Amino acid sequence: MNHLLRRFILSFFTLALALSCVSTASAQGAPEEKPNFIYKLTVTDRVRVTIFQEDELNEIARIDARGNINLKLVGEVRVAGLSVSEAQKVIEAAYRDGRYLRNPQVTVSVEDYAPREVSIQGQVKAPGRYLLPIESTFSVLELVTKAGGLTDIAKGSAVVITRISADGKKTTMTVDVDGLIRGKKSAKSSDNLMLEPGDIVYVPESII
Repeated sequence: MNHLLRRFILSFFTLALALSCVSTASAQGAPEEKPNFIYKLTVTDRVRVTIFQEDELNEIARIDARGNINLKLVGEVRVAGLSVSEAQKVIEAAYRDGRYLRNPQVTVSVEDYAPREVSIQGQVKAPGRYLLPIESTFSVLELVTKAGGLTDIAKGSAVVITRISADGKKTTMTVDVDGLIRGKKSAKSSDNLMLEPGDIVYVPESII
């Protein structure tokens, strides 16, 4: 009986150790996933607005320079900077708060996407303007790579991203692209900033 018990315990610990090794190896070898992408509506997008059982209110509208679309009864509704689901809720609220519809059920879809561009300047091999993919994220590191990579005199540890929001507020961020390229522990994957339309990326020159 004791012999069988010892064999059982040994088998159990051997299996547990094997599973632990497999789990560790999988975690270390697993490719890093990109963050989930949620498209934000932007100026000159053309959107279709459909209201359930209210066909006369359905509309195809282009988002104007102020970020609005013009809808029947409620007039201008601001949707730029919102996701599709957020825009649906804002439009529902406009019809409900205006007391035009009691329980509107709105569907928004993008008919035509506006060009989504960013620019990169400074010490990269092919500076210029680049289109962002429509339905996925695009990082600073990916932009630098698409622009031919850093030059020999680039200060890749201090790449500056300038972003201007819809309300005109300017924000600047600094990313250690060189660290991301080299896989330095100090450069976290979260530092690989995801770009937004209109972002300006500048790679400074290294001062020796």
